[in-house]
This record gives sequence, C-alpha cells and structure tokens, in this order.
Amino acid sequence: MSGKAFFIDTTLCMACRGCQIACKQWNQLPATKTENRGSYQNPQDLNFYTYKVVRFQEHEGPDNKPVWYFFPDQCRHCVVPPCKDMGDSVAPGGITIDSKTGAVLYNDKLRKANPEDIRGACPFDIPRAEKKTGYMAKCTMCVDRVHNGLLPACVKTCPTGAMNFGDREEMIKLAKKRKQEVISKYPNARLTGLDDLRVFYLLIDEPAKYHLYADAKTTPMPMDRNLALRKIAISLKELAKERLFINRLAG
Repeated sequence: MSGKAFFIDTTLCMACRGCQIACKQWNQLPATKTENRGSYQNPQDLNFYTYKVVRFQEHEGPDNKPVWYFFPDQCRHCVVPPCKDMGDSVAPGGITIDSKTGAVLYNDKLRKANPEDIRGACPFDIPRAEKKTGYMAKCTMCVDRVHNGLLPACVKTCPTGAMNFGDREEMIKLAKKRKQEVISKYPNARLTGLDDLRVFYLLIDEPAKYHLYADAKTTPMPMDRNLALRKIAISLKELAKERLFINRLAG
C-alpha cells in the first residue's frame, strides 16, 4: 500500500502544542475565541479553523498519582475513507484522494452536502463546517509542502520526535520498532491504525483513556434507504448525460 503516513508516538509527546500552532500558521488559520473549562487543553475541540488539537486527559496512575495522557488529534486520512463514500453520494467530486500521498482532501463542491452527514460518516468525528458558508475543512496532510519535498508543518515543528512522517510502509516499520522499545516500560502499549489508516498512534493504554474517538473501525457505511436513493439518483443523472453524449455523436 503506497502513499504517505504519520506515526505519532504519544510516549514522546509533552503537549507543547507546537504542532497545533504550526498547523494554524502554515494554513493561515485565525485564532478562535475559547473559554477556561478547567483544563490545559485549548481549544476544547476541533473546528473549521483548527485542524489539529492536542487533547489532555488526566487519570490516576498505579501509584495513585495523576498521569497525563496527551493525544494530538487530527484527520486519520483513511485508506478507504467513509466520508468520501457519503460525499460521493451527495456531492460528487467534493472529496478526493491525492494520488501521490493518499491524503483525503475536501473542496468547495462539498458545500452541496449536509455537513452533519459528512461529519457523521467519519468514525473519528473530524471534519468541521463553517456555519456561514457551509464549507468543510480538516487536516490536508500539508500536501502542498509534501509535493515540494517538505515535511508537514506539524512534523517539522515537533521538538521531541513524537511526530513522524514518510512512506507508509516505512512508518509501519518505525511504529512496530518503537513499540518493542517501550513495551517493557509500558506493558499495555499498543498501535492503532496500521491496517486501514495513514495516521498511526503508539498509545500506552486503552485508546478510550485518551479520547472517545482515539481509535475506531473504518468499516463501509451502512446503506440506508435515503443513501441508496441518493446514489440511484446520481447514477441516473450520469446515465442520462452519457445517453445525451452518445446521441450527439450518433447524430
């Protein structure tokens, strides 16, 4: 399986949020108003202007002392993205896959879709819409940088080596090697995403302790009646265009 991937080693993440700021800086995203909610995490969640957020979770360790779990949350760039399946049914061409990297990319054609449908199709609850325009946005894998031989901004900025990026197969090897290096210290260590994603995480405990959507299965979307009807309608429109084209050629 070709293309690129991230490997995020949470054992090395110190929640400096350099990746979070670098993402905003490179993508020229404005700051958003936030509130103090009793956590160092800021902002509280992803939004149209925040493609990446470092999540903070505090748990009680085996010695009854608090333990922080940090989770740099971003689009997983699924190998077979469920959001694209939904997007193709309601806004064809609104979601594409970059042929060089495998990055899942959104464009303005997606405005034809209901943002909640697209967000609901994502098993990681990633994409967000701008209320005024209906545009949707998320991590782009910095394809503009990668196509020019540069690292994604978040990886370039990470001071500890928690963020890694490269060919997908090489990132899988690195992730497996790193897990073996830490397993004696963290016996519950595990890797997520190796089979079907382009963002892998090394976690030291159950994914749910990091974030509700830290890990999930990217199974194909269930085909309900409404989705089936939308797909049929699109197919019929395409057939009508093809018939018109053939008739013109024949004429």
